[in-house]
Amino acid sequence: MDDSSARRAFGLPSLIGLRLGAQAAILAALAGLILAFVLLGNLRVDLAVIGYLVMVLFVAFMPLPIATLRAMDGPELLAPATPGGTGEPLSALVEALGDPALVLDRRGTVLHRNSAAARQYPSLMPGRVATLALRNPDFIAAVDAVMRLGEPRSFEWHEIIPSETWDRVVIAPLRHGDVDWLQDDNRQALVTVQSLTELKRVDALRSDFIANASHELRTPLASLLGFIDTLLGPAARDAAAREKFLGIMRGQAERMSRLIDDMLSLSRIEMHQHVRPTGSVDLPGLLREVREGLQAQANAAGLKVVLDLPGEPVTVTGDRSQLYGVFENLIENAIKYGSGGQTVEVSLVPVDRPGFKHLVSVVDHGAGVDAEHVPRMTERFYRIDAEASRKKKGTGLGLAIVKHTVQRHRGQLSIRSRVNPGEGLRVEVLLP
Repeated sequence: MDDSSARRAFGLPSLIGLRLGAQAAILAALAGLILAFVLLGNLRVDLAVIGYLVMVLFVAFMPLPIATLRAMDGPELLAPATPGGTGEPLSALVEALGDPALVLDRRGTVLHRNSAAARQYPSLMPGRVATLALRNPDFIAAVDAVMRLGEPRSFEWHEIIPSETWDRVVIAPLRHGDVDWLQDDNRQALVTVQSLTELKRVDALRSDFIANASHELRTPLASLLGFIDTLLGPAARDAAAREKFLGIMRGQAERMSRLIDDMLSLSRIEMHQHVRPTGSVDLPGLLREVREGLQAQANAAGLKVVLDLPGEPVTVTGDRSQLYGVFENLIENAIKYGSGGQTVEVSLVPVDRPGFKHLVSVVDHGAGVDAEHVPRMTERFYRIDAEASRKKKGTGLGLAIVKHTVQRHRGQLSIRSRVNPGEGLRVEVLLP
């Protein structure tokens, strides 16, 4: 704001008062000096008074550097500009950062925090010393090192309460032109906090996946090697043993093939999970086709797959082959593990929920599962009964593939056990 704008905003008397107040110390010193000349130097009183009034008028009309400050919910104020202050551009820049960010002065006091920092660290209010509000040894050491050396510091912040989180904290000096940062009394530092929690969890998930996949493949491979050694040695001329062992070896090879196929399917789905499918799929026709494909398996289990579908076509946006795999997996699981009942019921009904229009449910009348297992059923390689799952030729990846496929279609998967009397497992898929 220039001098004319300030005059319009505050009026001339108020502006003069602001200027005199800003230079009060100088005027007081000048008055003391003139009084000394009067008492000790025989300066005439009238000349001293006139000279002092001239100096006061000069100060009153002398322009000062003015900066505009805006209060949170108040009018604009005028204040002398201070080098290195947290001006409006810096505050706006910090506020625009998506990650939590703080501006500290040379004492470590919080000058500004953005809204993300206010949400994550409510105790870090402006005016508080950051190292006193956050009693973390690494944070305290990093702030101290930056203030002493003027060099950026970073560290990884791991918290376990109230939940386990990882953050990368970077503290860097804010330099202004050619000013020596360490010699600047108004020096400031910027603290930024980047969340690493999701990356850590993905890394842990990847490690678990590799370990589980290796374990799943190691068992059939060990069986194959053992049978091959037997066929090359003691059973080399035993036709009956050879036929028996070759049948077992074929089963183990098929198990590895299914596992690899499921791992590749899951990898492909995750790779394109952010890309929404664009095809059109008729859900009633798809569900009828899935039932026809599993009819022989249902007959062998003594079950009947009952469809409750609308008579008219119901079209959704999706990848037909992936949706076929979703409902094939769900109905096949209902046939495998719901053999205690007589039917597997598949229904398609319209719903009026935010973001969803169609609900497909698959219900079996088997034994169901205990409540503690339900939240983990979509985890990779999670099995309630590992031996029973392997006997039924399960890989432990089916429901994980279903979950990621439904998510790619912007849908929602829910699993509930023993919701109604006589029901086993109820799996519901909501689609937009």
